[in-house]
Amino acid sequence: MAVPKRKTSPSRRGNRRAHDALKVEAFSECPNCGELKRPHHMCAACGHYNGREIMQPKV
Repeated sequence: MAVPKRKTSPSRRGNRRAHDALKVEAFSECPNCGELKRPHHMCAACGHYNGREIMQPKV
């Protein structure tokens, strides 16, 4: 069984984990109502997408 010969230093361990952080989700402003929405998604507040009303908003 393979066993490491030396302890992994905190610096080397941190370099390996450099890409494990969670990314901040992207948000854009809805041109119709101004609420924040995910890009390429329908606005949950007003129901618009790409300049058209897709759904009636929930009251």
